[in-house]
Amino acid sequence: MSHGVPEITLGFLTFNLSTVLMLLITAAIVFIIAVVATRNLKLKPTGMQNFFEWIMDFVRGIINSNMDWKTGGRFHILGITLIMFIAVGNLLGLPLGGVYIYGDLWWKSPTADPVVTMTLASMVMVLATYYGIRMRGAKHYFKTFIQPMPFMFPLKIIEEFANTLTLGLRLYGNIYAGEILLGLLAGLAGSGILGFIGAIVPTMAWLGFSIFIGFIQAFIFTMLTMVYISHKVSTDH
Repeated sequence: MSHGVPEITLGFLTFNLSTVLMLLITAAIVFIIAVVATRNLKLKPTGMQNFFEWIMDFVRGIINSNMDWKTGGRFHILGITLIMFIAVGNLLGLPLGGVYIYGDLWWKSPTADPVVTMTLASMVMVLATYYGIRMRGAKHYFKTFIQPMPFMFPLKIIEEFANTLTLGLRLYGNIYAGEILLGLLAGLAGSGILGFIGAIVPTMAWLGFSIFIGFIQAFIFTMLTMVYISHKVSTDH
């Protein structure tokens, strides 16, 4: 049986309903975590509040490693949102390994879709450009494209596109490859009793590795976001 993706077309736009659904679920999970962690704040944090404050401190460390807090503090909420959203999105497809309904794939990691990861990367670059112009001035910002020599201008433009592509495709490639292998192992497990027995250990090992990769990729995406923003807004660049 061939597998497809559920889609809907509105005018000239085509939406992958599976991706839209998983994005909404990811956003809902992140929202619930944030609400539960902050609804009953205590001076001595415990449980979810302790976990959430650890995330805040972790992101603060990422920002401080790239720019001073006076400049980077305004990006704290952005970093927290990115690392939580991407981490949840990366892990969402792991427990079920892909669910097909009437031949269409509905349950998967939203970050296993290149449209999602490239959209996130593009949003980061647009934000970086916006804050670069806002905080340093348009004249000073665009002057950096011809420094140290005017002939560097084409290379600087290529660099902007390359950064966007690598930021998005790195996340997509890692998550998509992981889900493909999980799908192959699931197929092996469903081939018979011997296949099931043979797939148990590799599946458990790859699930553990995929969880690790999911968190690492969320960290890398957030770190590179702050690196790119720092290059745009810091006065020493």
